[in-house]
Amino acid sequence: MPEVDWLSHLLQIITVTGQLEVRCVYGAPWRVAWSQAAANEIPYHVIVKGRAILEDPETRTARELLSGDIVLLPHGAAHVLHDGSGQTPIRTHESRASAGWMLSENDGQGEQLDLLCGRFFIAPPHDRLIRNYMPANLVARAMDGHGEEGIGSATNQLASLVGLMRTESARDRAGGRAILNALSSALFTLVLRAASEAEKAPEGLLALAGHPRLAPAIAAMFADPARSWKLPDLADLCGMSRATFMRHFQDRLGCSALDLLTDLRMSLAANELKKPAISTETVAETVGYQSVSAFRRVFAERMGMTPGEWRRLSHKGEYPAPA
Repeated sequence: MPEVDWLSHLLQIITVTGQLEVRCVYGAPWRVAWSQAAANEIPYHVIVKGRAILEDPETRTARELLSGDIVLLPHGAAHVLHDGSGQTPIRTHESRASAGWMLSENDGQGEQLDLLCGRFFIAPPHDRLIRNYMPANLVARAMDGHGEEGIGSATNQLASLVGLMRTESARDRAGGRAILNALSSALFTLVLRAASEAEKAPEGLLALAGHPRLAPAIAAMFADPARSWKLPDLADLCGMSRATFMRHFQDRLGCSALDLLTDLRMSLAANELKKPAISTETVAETVGYQSVSAFRRVFAERMGMTPGEWRRLSHKGEYPAPA
């Protein structure tokens, strides 16, 4: 079976849009805090120049971010960025560009920081996939590579994209908001690509996609989630025994391949149920269920409501809180 692009298939299932909100130009000392994001929002930060300490107040962990680092917080956790000095931050002053984003500056004379901050928006119920299968913090680095391999690498592409975002945010020109939002959406995809291609991929789905032996199973499930996949079929694609496949999959994702497959099917079903002309029976068959009663039961278990309830709420635009 030919290998397919799992990431493109994921982004066909979920709709992700991006928005640049603030450009911070600070001199140390400085400090900025963000509260818990809404369920369908993923904050992001791009260290264009300088360095920052990313701190999680809940876990009391900290991580240094350097120039070129891009951090996504898929779980939307509250967090703080600061210069690490522990000194009282200098007061900031803000101005709003016509493109809609905010420029925040201070008069600090210490180490300089150029920081882009924004967020991604994921339509319900697909935020469940992100929270369940992505790490709490995801860091990728935008680096200018050398040679043929470097030119096409994800990190080199990120460097080019960040350069475009910095240039556009430094000006106040017609179409700036549309351009920056489009670049933000592309940023999401490139960060996931870079993370999955990294020598040491983070946990969750990205670790699976970057695992050379498990990648064929991921690609197959994303390409055709409605197919009646059995564990021996997926194990064969990976050249493993059923037991070895199950163990490796569980170790890296924390759940079984069939759990992931079910979540993919339910996300597809949620999309189909928004179409008023399609019956629940047809939706069940489309996502791989021969029994509509079995489909209704699984949908209710995963989504916290029946397919009919989801259909009615989605038509009203009243998306429920994630289950």
